[in-house]
Amino acid sequence: MQAPITSQPMVVGNVMGHREWSTGLFDCFSDCGTCLMGYFCLPCTMCTIASKQGDCACMPFCVPGAMVALRARIRTLGGIRGSICNDCLVMSFCGGCAVCQLHRELNNMGL
Repeated sequence: MQAPITSQPMVVGNVMGHREWSTGLFDCFSDCGTCLMGYFCLPCTMCTIASKQGDCACMPFCVPGAMVALRARIRTLGGIRGSICNDCLVMSFCGGCAVCQLHRELNNMGL
């Protein structure tokens, strides 16, 4: 008989991040292609972000809070400063700009 699991697995490392986003939230004109794609077809941009992260392209529409989770994942992988609370607020109140920022960040990270 196995002993019961008494602790939660954790990632060890710097959770706080060491840098800022490579582009600002309202830096849409730093990449006009992303800006236009986000403006005219935001769902396509969301699907692109999900698939670049190895998730199902439909995930942003099938899973509540998926874009908040993707933003938190990209922030953590990129070592970007921030918090889940900030991610939630940004996605709730500036969703279109945040999706474009995520797309630019993935491009700048080479993903």
